[in-house]
Amino acid sequence: MMGTTAVLSRDKIYEKLKGYLEDLFEVPPDRVSLDARLFDDLDLDSIDAVDLVVKLQELTGRKFKPEEFKSVRTVGDVLDQVQALLVE
Repeated sequence: MMGTTAVLSRDKIYEKLKGYLEDLFEVPPDRVSLDARLFDDLDLDSIDAVDLVVKLQELTGRKFKPEEFKSVRTVGDVLDQVQALLVE
């Protein structure tokens, strides 16, 4: 039996991430896929990336260091990184 701090599922994180990309950065939902590159395909810049990390911190209740997301290139990478940090 899990406690109240159930780890967010990958699908749940993905849904939230798509919402953030749409709401904060006006990325059309049909452009968001696991392979979509944040900077090249979705036109985010480094400031947008920081804003996204802040939103993910709010979502997960965890503090992330920006350098933990330095290697992130795609939407799928973001999911992998958030999940890895949540299970630490």
